[in-house]
Amino acid sequence: MEGGDEGVERMVDSKDMQKQSKAFDKLTDRVEDRQLDSSRVQTAMASIAAGAEADANAMRLREKELAAVKINAGDVDIIANELELDKKVAERTLREHKGDAVAAVRSLLY
Repeated sequence: MEGGDEGVERMVDSKDMQKQSKAFDKLTDRVEDRQLDSSRVQTAMASIAAGAEADANAMRLREKELAAVKINAGDVDIIANELELDKKVAERTLREHKGDAVAAVRSLLY
């Protein structure tokens, strides 16, 4: 009788193994379906790189524009001292407002 019980257990075990195997196959099939085409990945990466390069170029152009703005060193000192700011922040704000001290102070206060 014990030999017959072992056969039943083996059948149950093999059925469980088959179910697990099928479930695993379904899981791996989905992963294979979702794999990306390498050319699409390369195209996307190139697009991202081009966007980053365009952003960097725009930032360089903006920095050149700001560097060309003439500002008064006295205005930088006054804004930095009165508003207790770093001189670099005061200078950048003045440059962004084309040297207009009143507009720069307003932007810093509001």
